Amino acid sequence: MYRIGKEEIEAVARAINTHDFFKINGSGQEVQHFDAEWAAHIDAKYSLLMSSGFGAIASALVGLGIGPGDEVIVPGYTYIATALAVTSVGAIPVIVDVDETLTIDPVEVEKHITPATKAVIPVHIQGFPSDMDALMALGKKYGIAVVEDACQSVGGKYKGRFLGAIGDAGAHSFNYFKVMTSGEGGALVTSNRKIFERALIYHDASAVAFFGTQLDGINEPLFGGTEFRISDITGAILREQLKKLPDMIGDLHKCKFAVIDRLCSKAVIAPSHDAQGDAATTIAFRFETAEEAISFEARCTEKGLRITRPIDTGKHVYTNWTQIMEKRGAHHPLMDPYKMEANKGLQSDYTMDMCPRALDLLARTAYIFVSPDWTEEEIANIADIVNTSL
Repeated sequence: MYRIGKEEIEAVARAINTHDFFKINGSGQEVQHFDAEWAAHIDAKYSLLMSSGFGAIASALVGLGIGPGDEVIVPGYTYIATALAVTSVGAIPVIVDVDETLTIDPVEVEKHITPATKAVIPVHIQGFPSDMDALMALGKKYGIAVVEDACQSVGGKYKGRFLGAIGDAGAHSFNYFKVMTSGEGGALVTSNRKIFERALIYHDASAVAFFGTQLDGINEPLFGGTEFRISDITGAILREQLKKLPDMIGDLHKCKFAVIDRLCSKAVIAPSHDAQGDAATTIAFRFETAEEAISFEARCTEKGLRITRPIDTGKHVYTNWTQIMEKRGAHHPLMDPYKMEANKGLQSDYTMDMCPRALDLLARTAYIFVSPDWTEEEIANIADIVNTSL
């Protein structure tokens, strides 16, 4: 959470004071307004605000018609929700290695494409853009969909285009830890009408047909889904957050590069597919060995600077995805994709060492998390701590 205050408090009061803050209402219509504003901001045709980024990814996969018998390629470095979204629709996540930027490696993606592959999910982890040119080219070459997990990169760009709005569909997260936040929340974005219609039905299957005019102009037949619906309170908060987003991203960039510009020649910054476009939430230092990264972390910590090695971030590393690695994809065996007849023979031979580059790079990398509100004095102090700790 970066910047939130009286504007969001007043927005919540505005929604509550209507006494009409169910998502579909005749008063503030905050969710509908946010969807229109968010889609316009990132240059997509459609947005569906819902309860989480996980819900947005799952809704995108359903929108694409993905289910049992299908494989979806995901990187070994992402939050577990990316892989669980795949199993939630009955498909099998195929876990592949990352490149030097810690985002999914297009070369590894191509190696794992089979006739069962229906989509790849590039994850713009820590705001770092994936190689979208190469991934979109693979999608076109093999006829597979590209679903962007932009949950950690709200406001970030790749070559001038907003992350999440480049592929066939994208997912954003607005939980407490994100650049824009409503505590919890997420959005699916797409410019594909069929994906939007199916996702609309799936994400609110128990209410979409019974409240308001949500099905006006919808051609897809109704089917059973789930319920990721949110209230107008969430929409109201996010409308105010969106107003702040450009300045937050601008200040994150300013602070990040102000630190980098003050670093000594010993500092090695991890490569990026678009360093000027990323969400600028993170400075990633790269070391020759894991031991060097550990020592750097310890020295910085002693001087009061928070440093994190991504190898230590738990459920972001595939080796800690207990449900996936142990192939328990659902609460009931008949609903578990790993036990479905349709998924027999698909790529699910997971091993703890199947993504060696990811494990190596994550151990040799150290993060500083950027604040858009750092002062000049704080920036100078951070750079000094880093320089004297290298």
